[in-house]
Amino acid sequence: MGSSSRNLYARIGEGQSTSRPPLFDGTNYTYWKERMRIYIRSTNFQLWLVIKNGEETPMKKVDEKLVPKTEDEFDAEDIKKVENYAKAINMLYCAVNPDDYRNISCCTTAKEMWDKLEVTYEGTDQVQEAKIDFLTQEYEMFRMKEGEKIDDMFDRFSKIINDLHALKKTYTNRDLVRKILRSLTPEWRSKADAIYESIGVSNVTIDG
Repeated sequence: MGSSSRNLYARIGEGQSTSRPPLFDGTNYTYWKERMRIYIRSTNFQLWLVIKNGEETPMKKVDEKLVPKTEDEFDAEDIKKVENYAKAINMLYCAVNPDDYRNISCCTTAKEMWDKLEVTYEGTDQVQEAKIDFLTQEYEMFRMKEGEKIDDMFDRFSKIINDLHALKKTYTNRDLVRKILRSLTPEWRSKADAIYESIGVSNVTIDG
């Protein structure tokens, strides 16, 4: 999908509506994934469990063996479960752009759809480990640049810790504050020392 198409799709889906799922335009997957997760859990938690854990085929016993039920044999509980499976699939279809719709349309369950989007935009476990290693190195080597504005430095730092957080790698607020203070250029060092002495590191927060 071209950038103009993505931008148009993003504009169409702009409103932060609470009555429809957040739309994914093919960019900023991590942001969409978290918003979508919260939306599903707040709308119908059972749908989130379907997406997270997968489906269970309604079964019956025949000659002491479990076999799948036919649709005509579904009881009220089975029907409710199957309805939730369909609702979860429909919710994901309604939340993605046409390219990703085609990408996940071959999936038969909501869990398969969710997992396929994760692999497409976040990579496999091995890819994610490589990303974590790279970002961790960026974090450890982080320094304020000569002549850099403090806001620009915080933007760079926040990008690193937010990307790590999306990959389930987190630091305590105390560690983040200490890292920032150690990363400052000499002209900002006196202000860092004042923070240490006056209010203490534990009383400072980093808004990542």
